[in-house]
Amino acid sequence: MDLTLFPEAISPGVALFLLLASAITSMLTAVLGAGGGVLLLVLMASWMPPAAIIPVHGMIQLGSNTGRAVLTRHHIDWKVIAAFTPGVIAGAALGAWLLVDLPAHLWQLSIALFVLYLCWGPKLPKASFGPVGIFLASAVTSFVSLFVGATGPLVAAFIKQIHRDRFKTVATFAAAMTLQHAPKALVFGVAGFVFSDWLLFILAMIACGFTGTWLGLHVLKSMTNRWFSLAFNLVLTLLALRLLWQAAESAGWLA
Repeated sequence: MDLTLFPEAISPGVALFLLLASAITSMLTAVLGAGGGVLLLVLMASWMPPAAIIPVHGMIQLGSNTGRAVLTRHHIDWKVIAAFTPGVIAGAALGAWLLVDLPAHLWQLSIALFVLYLCWGPKLPKASFGPVGIFLASAVTSFVSLFVGATGPLVAAFIKQIHRDRFKTVATFAAAMTLQHAPKALVFGVAGFVFSDWLLFILAMIACGFTGTWLGLHVLKSMTNRWFSLAFNLVLTLLALRLLWQAAESAGWLA
């Protein structure tokens, strides 16, 4: 096993750029609650081999979210996480079993519209945030996450409906995404992806992400819940609009 910091599939210059991007995007997520993971996914997709994007991004996000969850562990809503966990197992198991090729425009449109609704529409019924509602949200997003790697905004918007406190939102979202990314190592490993070729690069990306998270949480302390909520909704809205544009391109509606 040849362990090198810079995988053969990308140049050292690109690898260094992505390491810096890992720190910056992790800081963005820590400050604004969401957005960094999707931005990093976009950057990785610009230079990395398609087959490596989702599994490598998943492992980096697993490490990044774990670090953020550890640093904010006292703010995590463990009742939400307890209901979220079984849904992750069910969704990941179903996804690993089916291994379907979802139409890109279908999930892009669905995620975007639901994120916009959660940010700006009427608050969901209280029952939606009970154990059953959280389980269903977890199962669906965990299933889709295996194929698209971009369900973070939807999970973030859902958790934001439960909590108005900025630290509880960031902490609980980090714990939820840690759980959601964890099965990817097993699923993609069984499918034949060679993680060892990317191991040192993934660890370096996680270390840079932890540094960015630490800096971002210090910035978060200076914000109020009101400003955090506004910034959070604006970031998610921009991500949703990007998904709508991608859906239109994928479906050929812009041709």
